[in-house]
Amino acid sequence: MYKRITLLFLLFANFCFGQSNDGWSLKQDNDGVRIFTRDVTNSKIKAIKVECELDATLSQLVAVLMDVKTSEEWLYHTSSNYIVKQVSPSEMYYYSMVVMPWPVSDRDFIAHLIVSQDTATRVVTIDAPCVADMVPKKDKVVRVTNSTGRWVLSPIGKDKVKVVYTLHADPGGSIPAWLTNMFATTGPSQSFKKLKIHLQKPVYKKVKLDYIRN
Repeated sequence: MYKRITLLFLLFANFCFGQSNDGWSLKQDNDGVRIFTRDVTNSKIKAIKVECELDATLSQLVAVLMDVKTSEEWLYHTSSNYIVKQVSPSEMYYYSMVVMPWPVSDRDFIAHLIVSQDTATRVVTIDAPCVADMVPKKDKVVRVTNSTGRWVLSPIGKDKVKVVYTLHADPGGSIPAWLTNMFATTGPSQSFKKLKIHLQKPVYKKVKLDYIRN
């Protein structure tokens, strides 16, 4: 009896401490897309994390994520995406505008995408920090200068990838709470649903990238 109580306590403690250590709180779990939020020190804006599994090779998924000119087809409230500077096939700077509901001003940003792959595990990481001044600012558009995003893509079987996406962004200016919440949950949910469909386009079906090992 004592052993059983001890085991139950350890399992319960491990669960509780596991939840509190990383601080992520599950906000939504629909259609295989799990969305979490977490407080960030010295910030009023919560970080978000999205987890899901996608039917794709690593090359297919990286090709889609690096094809920024088509990302407005699946990214929530996004428009006017274009490459500012192509450093290499696995590194670029790109511009993007986020369309906000009236009367909130639209936001824009320049992201620096850097793709790397662990040769042993084949796990792909795409870092996407913001930079401030590669493109002139536009009137009535708020420039986002404080944002860090990361994609971690892990192969988990034949043509199947586990995705963990994390983002913390300060949108600047005044954003009502309802809009912040919408972009924290509805935005990722809609984006990943569309991403699943976008991945099935013929142009990505047989793509193989020289810098990615599937």
